[in-house]
Parts: sequence; C-alpha cells; structure tokens
Amino acid sequence: MSIRDIALRTLDGEPTTLAELAGDKAVLLVNVASKCGLTPQYSGLVELQQTYGPQGFTVVGVPCNQFMGQEPGSAEEIAQFCATTYGVDFPLLEKTEVNGENRHPLYAELVATADTEGAAGDIQWNFEKFLIDREGKVAGRFRPTVTPGDAALRGAVESVL
Repeated sequence: MSIRDIALRTLDGEPTTLAELAGDKAVLLVNVASKCGLTPQYSGLVELQQTYGPQGFTVVGVPCNQFMGQEPGSAEEIAQFCATTYGVDFPLLEKTEVNGENRHPLYAELVATADTEGAAGDIQWNFEKFLIDREGKVAGRFRPTVTPGDAALRGAVESVL
C-alpha cells in the first residue's frame, strides 16, 4: 500500500486519503499548531500553495496538540483561525498524534524517513515537513526550523513537480 492510500480524516471528520485530497499532486505534509512560535510559517505555506499549486502541488496541514498543547482548539476553531489569520486555502486534516503509542499510521511510515542530516525518528516539534512525490514516495524531510521559504525546501518541491 502506498502512503497516499493510508486512511485519514479531514478536519471536518470526513474519511479521505492523500490520493483523494491531492489527486496526482505532490504533497508537502506539515504538522501544524496555532499557538506555537513557529505558527507564522502558515504564511509561507500559503505562499508555497499559491506559487506551486498550479504546477501540481498542495500543502496538507495536520493539526497536532502533542507539543506543549499548542493546538488546543476544536476543528471549527482551527479552521476559523487558519482561514482568518493566514488565509489558509489548502486542506487540513483532523488533529493527529504524530509520536508515541497512538501515532497515526501515516506518521509511523513517515518517521522512518531521514532528514537532510541523516536522522530519522520522532517528529521534533510543530511544523515538521514531509515532501511526498506524485507516486507516494517521501522525497524529503525538513525539520521544524526549515521555513517554507528555505531554498533547499523550495528546490525539493520544484524537483518533484
């Protein structure tokens, strides 16, 4: 089974998969939070979506409350915050555990991917990014401090388009 076929739920609770959400697009999957010092990265993610979306790319946000409770809101509160504060127009999934014994199966697959320094394993913090190509292969892992404007991240996105 491809990573694109793992069962997910949208922010409003509807069943989906990355294949259904993104079609044949490349995906940047990001665990997000609304009350984090890195939350302003939403602006850069929106910009990535606007720049590369027409070329077959989408960002998918995965709210996660595992890091110091920085995503405490309900689905409605998360949707409202993202839309009104940052103009988020990319898909958001339901709140998801990315680490620990209740780690979502999608993240169980993703954490096996090494970052640019060769380290795999648990998600370090909010806004960790995984680039998934059109075939469902993980093409890159970018730690939380790598911003959406980073040249290496943008280059990786361009390489899968």
